[in-house]
Amino acid sequence: MKPPYEITNNIIASISSISERIGEVNAAHLNKPPTELRRKNRIKSIQSSLEIEGNTLTISQVTDILDNKRILAPGKDILEVQNAIKVYQDLSKFYTYELKSMCNAHRILMNNLIEHPGKLRTSAVGIAKGSNIEHIAPPGELVFALMSNLFDYLKNDDDLILIKSCVFHYEFEFIHPFVDGNGRMGRLWQTIILLEYSSVFEFLPIEALVKERQQEYYHVLGKSDKEGTSTAFIEFMLDIINIALEDLLKVQNVTLTISERIMHFKNNIGLASFNRQDYMRFFKNISPATASRDLKFAADKGVVEKRGDKRMTKYRFTGGVMHYNKY
Repeated sequence: MKPPYEITNNIIASISSISERIGEVNAAHLNKPPTELRRKNRIKSIQSSLEIEGNTLTISQVTDILDNKRILAPGKDILEVQNAIKVYQDLSKFYTYELKSMCNAHRILMNNLIEHPGKLRTSAVGIAKGSNIEHIAPPGELVFALMSNLFDYLKNDDDLILIKSCVFHYEFEFIHPFVDGNGRMGRLWQTIILLEYSSVFEFLPIEALVKERQQEYYHVLGKSDKEGTSTAFIEFMLDIINIALEDLLKVQNVTLTISERIMHFKNNIGLASFNRQDYMRFFKNISPATASRDLKFAADKGVVEKRGDKRMTKYRFTGGVMHYNKY
C-alpha cells in the first residue's frame, strides 16, 4: 500500500530548485567535494544527528575521535560517535532497498548501546515528550510487515527518488521499527536513498540543517501524524535539501587538489582517449600550464598513459588509483 501524501506547489518548486542546483554542483565539480570539505561535512553530519538525540560531544571532540585522539567525555557519548563514524564511512556498502542491510547498519550504529542491536522490535513502544505521549507506534507484531511494505514502496514505486527519500524518512519514524536509535537511523537512511539521486549527498551535511531547525523537524513529524499524510514532512525535508545544496555552492571557489581534478575528469571521461584541450574544457578555470602539470603528474603516477608528442599528445586512463587524500 502506497504511503499517503499530496504533491503541492511547494514540493514542485523545491524539486525544480534542487534539480537546478544539482546541475550547478556537477558543473562546479562539487559532486564529490574537495577532501577537507568532505571531512568537515561528514563530521558535521555525525555530530548534528547525534546531538539531536542528546549526545553532548562538540564538533571539536568528534574531530578528535575521528583522529584517534583521547577525549574526556561520557563513555556512552564517545561510543555513539565511534559507531556513527563506522557507519558513515561505509555508506556505499549498504543496500538502499534491503531491510536486511538497514538492520545491519542499525547493528553497527547501536552496537553496545542497546540489547539486540539490528533486531526489529516486537514489543509496544511510545514516544514521550515530558509527561505527554507524543506518538504511539504500531504494535510490535506488525513491524516486520510494515517495514517490508515500506521497502517495497521504495524499490518499486515510480515516485521521484527525492520524494521517496522523504516519504521513507517519515514512515520510518512513524513505524519506529527499533527499540532505540530510530531518529539517527531515519536520517541516515534518507541520506543513503539520496545517494541514488546524486553522489553529492554522501558528503552533504543535511543532518546539520535538521539540527538547526530541530523543533520544526519534530513539529512537522507531529503534524504529519495528525494529518495522516507525510505532505508537510516532504515539504520540510525538500527545503532542507535545497538549502544544503545552496550552502555547498557557496564554497565552489574552493580549490581542488591535482588528484581531485584528475579523478573528477576520470569519472567523466572513463576510458576514452583525450587531449589537453578536452581536459581544459572540463575545467574551464585552469590555465594551459596547470592542465599540462596535472596530466604530467597523472602520467608519472601511472594513472594515465601518454601517447604522441606536443599538440598530437593523447592520454588515456589506466587502472591506476590516485587517492584523494595524498596529493
